[in-house]
Amino acid sequence: MASMLVLGLGKSGVASARHALSAGEELTIYAGTANDATKAAAREFEEAGVPVIFDVEDIEGSFDTCVVSPGIPQSGNFYASAKRASKEIISEPEYAWRLSPRSWIAVTGTNGKTTTTSFVTHLLNCYGKSAYACGNIGMTCIGAVEHRGEDEVLVAEMSSYQLASTVDFAPQVAILLNITPDHISWHGSFDAYAQAKFKVFENMEAGSTVIVGASVLDAYPELHALLEGRGVRLVTVGVRVDSTCAFEDAEGMLVYQDESGQSHELVSTRELGIQGAHNVENALCAASAALACGCEFACVREGLKSFKPLEHRLEPCGSVDGIDFFNDSKATNVDATLKALTAFPDRKIVLLLGGRDKMTALDELVEACADVCRAVVVYGEAGERFHEAFADSPVDSYLETGMKQALDCACEVAQPGDAIVLSPACASFDEFDSFEHRGQVFKECVSLRTRA
Repeated sequence: MASMLVLGLGKSGVASARHALSAGEELTIYAGTANDATKAAAREFEEAGVPVIFDVEDIEGSFDTCVVSPGIPQSGNFYASAKRASKEIISEPEYAWRLSPRSWIAVTGTNGKTTTTSFVTHLLNCYGKSAYACGNIGMTCIGAVEHRGEDEVLVAEMSSYQLASTVDFAPQVAILLNITPDHISWHGSFDAYAQAKFKVFENMEAGSTVIVGASVLDAYPELHALLEGRGVRLVTVGVRVDSTCAFEDAEGMLVYQDESGQSHELVSTRELGIQGAHNVENALCAASAALACGCEFACVREGLKSFKPLEHRLEPCGSVDGIDFFNDSKATNVDATLKALTAFPDRKIVLLLGGRDKMTALDELVEACADVCRAVVVYGEAGERFHEAFADSPVDSYLETGMKQALDCACEVAQPGDAIVLSPACASFDEFDSFEHRGQVFKECVSLRTRA
């Protein structure tokens, strides 16, 4: 009987522990900090006789495998202690993949992961393939494996936290959308963050498909060395010679170029069900993945047209007096907000920025806002720094205490035809439980205005 240590008792820790228990593993759980949520999660395991240890980071004993929760950084003592006590340390998606390694599509990147994961799943379902989105979106990978059908494709959204502790994980298709600074405190450096993303390709076998944003290949030439001689099929999203590529042409048509060099028109950007230049890239990556899985062009075209925006991602949420409101609460970093600003080429934006500051550079954001924004309204813990950054900008900047006050201010400033966009470029935790909570409150505030 193999021995397993589960480190952390969040969503992935609970799923891993449940599977290990049902599989007859000799299970021990180090749950981390004791709070109401972890104590409640621990109850079922304690009742089954599983040792559950709280508030201890120095791990005793030895284990064949440790499954680590994504919230536990590799730089901390808790992780280091688990590594010393275990023959190997892996993430929950790695554990799931080992149980059922067939038909995986992995999606990673700084921004756009959830949209692209959902998009790929939608395109496969349009073709009649059974596909299920899992990982950082919805069900855990373990849960998806436990419930998967015989021919079902698992489309897994993979965070850098999850990829950092993969060992053998080898999807049949992998997408790397983009890499911009994020989660630096967890990884220790931007380079370590990027290297974690690259692990999605590390074990891919000959015949697999690698889909990468051309900007990533330009910025990280070492990726060529990682992929060279592996027999994988490289699809770049962006115009590039000597590889299969997917791109938007000068007329706004999405084009896929196959291995023979033949170009296939997909749909125009006007026909896409989602807005923004970044979503064009997401759509191209999703289409490339679906085509790699054998989907027909006609089905991919229909799926590209019928896919709808996800909640909290440039989500339309109402109109008042000729002003449209958009909830982009998922934009928790500057790069995501920069992408949102490209989605409204024919109108002025009143932009809501703020929350818990990630202390990233703001120069590019200030410059972009000068071109497209009527005003910016900043708020929360980041408000003062953001307000100072816009001090010399031609765009008017208003400082408010919280998001609701920022929305009130935006409504006073906006003019008919404008878009008021919540795209905060910050984490939500100064005022809200999550970006979902922030977006929901924003939508409720907008709803009150539409009913007034």
